[in-house]
Amino acid sequence: MMGKRKVRRGGGGGGAGVAAATAFVCAVGMSAAPERAQAAPREPTPGAGAESGAGSEGAAGSSLQEVHKKVQGLYRKAEAATDAYNLAREKQARQEKRIVKIAQSVVKAQKRMTGLRKRAGAVARAQYRNGGIPPEAQLLLGDDPESFLDDITLARKGQQATRGLMNQLEKTQATLDGYAKAATREWERLDSSRAKKAAARKEIRAKLAKAKRLESRLKAKERERLRQLEEEQQRQAQTTWLGSGILRKIGGKGTSRGLRAVDFATAQLGKDYVWGAEGPDTYDCSGLTQRAWAVGGRSIPRTSQEQWRQLPKVSVERMRPGDLIIYFKDASHVGMYVGDGAIIHAPRPGRQITVAGAGSMPILGVVRPDGVEG
Repeated sequence: MMGKRKVRRGGGGGGAGVAAATAFVCAVGMSAAPERAQAAPREPTPGAGAESGAGSEGAAGSSLQEVHKKVQGLYRKAEAATDAYNLAREKQARQEKRIVKIAQSVVKAQKRMTGLRKRAGAVARAQYRNGGIPPEAQLLLGDDPESFLDDITLARKGQQATRGLMNQLEKTQATLDGYAKAATREWERLDSSRAKKAAARKEIRAKLAKAKRLESRLKAKERERLRQLEEEQQRQAQTTWLGSGILRKIGGKGTSRGLRAVDFATAQLGKDYVWGAEGPDTYDCSGLTQRAWAVGGRSIPRTSQEQWRQLPKVSVERMRPGDLIIYFKDASHVGMYVGDGAIIHAPRPGRQITVAGAGSMPILGVVRPDGVEG
């Protein structure tokens, strides 16, 4: 596990980024590509090689390759499900807020309706006291011809006021009906989000439990070898990425906001990955990037998939410190570019926030939270 390292402010391959990452990336870039391990065409049997004596090392290695592949696949699926969980949780929170706002609006509308009904009741009582005779008839029955015209004007104003009162009552009732329908729709959406969240949680727990069962069957030496296999796979991918000469094209300098986000992410090095966690002691991959950019002064979506969908995209060649690299076809993982061909990310359960090669996983694309050109 890497310790916390100081970030040097600046751009890409021109000497900026994470100081520790420079040594890491250079070592990765200069090392020979590791030998390709051959997968055995049988179910993994961890520990078999340790008990088989001479000539069994290759078989044990093949078994570990299969375990590694299965464990990685399970963690990838769990991470994708974690994104679904986080998105459903985020939607649920928004829907709950909307329901509260609707309820507050209903209270205001009901108060208005109560006042209008009181006024309508007063008008009805006034008519009752006059024997229920319409104002026009009362005018015709009056015995003061001189005030007849004035009374007609007043009567018309009274009629307009009554019609206005009735219109207000109808509009307020329609508003209340609209709120009722809106609340029903939001409750249905809320129930849907809760169901999706529960399903995602169930899937996550099942995948993580299966991965842990696979890893728990390994002996200590095999678990260490499994970690080495992960690192070898990532090192090979990083070597290939660097071999393309990509670092000669990347030289953008981070903005003040981007560098604040990088500083925050760097300060989290060594903390555990926990699915669904947003800090301050543990994070998942997108929880880390979201929190880092909040410190940088920008609010970004909670999940890597939504970060990919909503944030401005830039090419890898224009990448600069603070940008987010989205990984895998389903956008299920994210890391923060910190310069010198390196990222800081929260890898998976059982691992800690660390520095890694930016090309150590399949890159889907790059997004820029601050949206500033340059």
